[in-house]
Amino acid sequence: MPLDRYYTLGRSGLRVSRLCLGTMTFGTEWGWGADEETARQLFNTYVDAGGNFVDTADLYTNGTSETWIGQFIAERNLRDRIVLATKFSYSADPSNPNAGGNGRKNILRAVEGSLKRLGTDYIDLYLLHTWDRITPAEEVMRTLDDLVRSGKVRHVGLSDTPSWYASRCQTLAEWRGYEPISTLQLEYSLVERSIEREFVPLGLELGMGIMVWSPLASGLLSGKYRPSEGVLNADGRLEMMKDSQNSAFQKFSDRNWKIVAELESVAKELGHSMAQVAVNWTANQPGIGSVIIGATKLSQLEDNLKSLDFDIPAELLDRLNATSQLETQFPYSFFESTHQIMIHGEKPVTTKPIGYYPVG
Repeated sequence: MPLDRYYTLGRSGLRVSRLCLGTMTFGTEWGWGADEETARQLFNTYVDAGGNFVDTADLYTNGTSETWIGQFIAERNLRDRIVLATKFSYSADPSNPNAGGNGRKNILRAVEGSLKRLGTDYIDLYLLHTWDRITPAEEVMRTLDDLVRSGKVRHVGLSDTPSWYASRCQTLAEWRGYEPISTLQLEYSLVERSIEREFVPLGLELGMGIMVWSPLASGLLSGKYRPSEGVLNADGRLEMMKDSQNSAFQKFSDRNWKIVAELESVAKELGHSMAQVAVNWTANQPGIGSVIIGATKLSQLEDNLKSLDFDIPAELLDRLNATSQLETQFPYSFFESTHQIMIHGEKPVTTKPIGYYPVG
């Protein structure tokens, strides 16, 4: 499936590619990443393949990512074509208590910095990057709505928040006539399926398409780790960051190695790379609007761009799903069939298919 087939993001009119170019790797300030020329090559390759959706954040590589993206867009006069997403929340000045977080003061400060670095007068999709645990949803949504009304932002979204907080934000938007949330940006992959419990149903119910980050589980599913060959500790971010406090890089576990082994087996049967199969699986799950793919090398991006060019047969999907299946937890375990029979009787309960509308 080529990238020039576009889908609306959530319940909005914003049309985006199913694969989004992630640019957290644009810059070498963090000890890994792509230099400017390589980053430009990655951007051009993505755009030439038909992609129109680019994701960054104000503090990715200390602002270098936004700066380079702005330059690359300007060099090719692509501002009207590119759907540009960026995020706020993190502080570049720890000494200033209002230089981070999701309060109005920081949001208004952050958006001006992003606009300047990106070299544009508007942002297509502006996202809260991470829940700060203190700012009321009312303040966040009113401020984001003000930015939309001012013309500096077109659409808004949330990344890495609790489901109850996202639900409250969207309900406030509907109730008060604010710009609604069009997307939730969340981690999702064969080894991290937690969003299936609440976020996927939430997004489908309230019109928020999910943007997936880390579909390769920070590299665990990329093909660098092949249990059949005894390759379990390849050079990469997971090895560099395994002793850090960042939970996104804590992927080494017995469960995850079993998933990697099954992925390797399925990829061999399909004749595709492990990365392609992992991205394909993620992109075709319910509620997923777009999958963010990042790279530090052109070969990695070129491989990922072919992820939607094939279908995974049902038998192989069943194997991947069975190996990576979530353990049922309370309260979902309480909703199992026994209790449903006690509620509804012996007759099976059915739900209306997506797209069903009553006649008359």
